[in-house]
Amino acid sequence: MKNILLILSIFISTSSIGQELFTVDPLKAKFITSDIPDFWKAFDQVDTKKNPFDEYLNNGSNGLKDFIPYRIESPKNLLKIVKNRKSDYLKIRESSYKVELQIKPITSYYQELKNLYDEAIFPPTYFVIGAFNSGGTSSDNGLIIGVEMQNNIENIPYIVSHELIHFNQNYPNTKNTLLQQSIMEGSADFIGELISGKHINESAFKYGNENEKMLCSEFVEIMDGSNYHGWLYGTKGRAKGRPSDLGYWMGYKICEAYYKKSPNKEEAIHEILNIQSFHDFLKKSGCLNQYMTK
Repeated sequence: MKNILLILSIFISTSSIGQELFTVDPLKAKFITSDIPDFWKAFDQVDTKKNPFDEYLNNGSNGLKDFIPYRIESPKNLLKIVKNRKSDYLKIRESSYKVELQIKPITSYYQELKNLYDEAIFPPTYFVIGAFNSGGTSSDNGLIIGVEMQNNIENIPYIVSHELIHFNQNYPNTKNTLLQQSIMEGSADFIGELISGKHINESAFKYGNENEKMLCSEFVEIMDGSNYHGWLYGTKGRAKGRPSDLGYWMGYKICEAYYKKSPNKEEAIHEILNIQSFHDFLKKSGCLNQYMTK
């Protein structure tokens, strides 16, 4: 019954974009690649049209339209980026047409999530080409993958796995603290790795594991604030040699500790995806207890 209600709530919120694209069957998941050839059509007209990306964005998929705010921004901005980074786009042109070859492994990872979490929803996945500033995100319309950010097209299934977990998270709609945001990202890495065999933040994890005590002590002092500098999303506040997105590593460690302590792994996955109190979850995990002061 709960699964049915969840599906209905998603379908209602997305009725304007075609609820038939959402499914609980991983083998019926939809993958939309039409924006890729449309981008290259516009790309090839940069020197002959005033701005061919007007048409690219106006006629694009729902996923491409969701990629405009805070990412592509506008046809004008995309034209500027393309002109400045033409050689970078050309490097991924050939591989971008091979995205469909990754659908088979992605589908197998979807099946793994279904095995772990029967309530999983599989939204459509849109493969788009943007402005070299986002590898992926999710929206009410589904998952959106920025293909131009993928130096190795074979890594796309791991990006999709991460974003799929985000789509299935059922968390309170509150102002996110560093703790909440780190667990949100870290749980996507943790469960994404469970279903695919790999997470997406190698440099952050290497640094985190090598500097665990120092980072844990620092984290507990600031985790209730909303300042992500030095921990998430960008370079601001980072010390020299310190990688970005260490919050992913910290959230992963918390979720990993919770999962290992749980005698029922299937139940643990459900709880990780449906956290209602992040402080209670942290306490139950025991991950940072030795660093917490009374």
